[in-house]
Amino acid sequence: MTHEEERRRFFRIDDEVNLYYKPIDEKMVNRTSHISDNVLGNCSLAAALEMMSQESRFMMSRLERNSPEVADYLKIIDSKIELIAQALMLQGSDFKEKDTINVNLSASGLAFDCSEKLNVDDYLEIKMLLVSCMAVIVTYAKVVYCKPKTDSSSGFPYVAGVDYINMKDQDRELLIKHIVKRQMQQIRESKEVPKV
Repeated sequence: MTHEEERRRFFRIDDEVNLYYKPIDEKMVNRTSHISDNVLGNCSLAAALEMMSQESRFMMSRLERNSPEVADYLKIIDSKIELIAQALMLQGSDFKEKDTINVNLSASGLAFDCSEKLNVDDYLEIKMLLVSCMAVIVTYAKVVYCKPKTDSSSGFPYVAGVDYINMKDQDRELLIKHIVKRQMQQIRESKEVPKV
């Protein structure tokens, strides 16, 4: 499989994410412990909660049929937990509201607008907040291209493409689920646009 085929094996979507990145030394990329396995770490917490939500959806649909009042109560508890997790993730994080940018997202890499020229083969630490589900993913990435944009009116004169490196399996699975969910949402929205 060529590198290009490898890069295209995951489906890609256009999306908005809150993105923070910084250049890092290649030596850091080879450290396998760069992302905490502590489930209470901010990023792992988001991924773990999303995985648990996926697992509980089947049970919730059965509960809704048999005990709708209990199901409603559990949904309220679930919403409270989600709000607390979002507050914890955003507290003291690198994310700011103005950092939300348009990206082309897949489970193998990311293309994003950037204000500075990045060098091919440079390494980055990437933190992205998936705005629609408020999940945070942290990973390392390698720059595969950085080229000038034809339209730089957005304040971002470059577009960069990166491949993820050492992404945790649960974060990749979360990303795949997010991409599928956003794709379905975008298809529904395109069908709802009235014809003129």
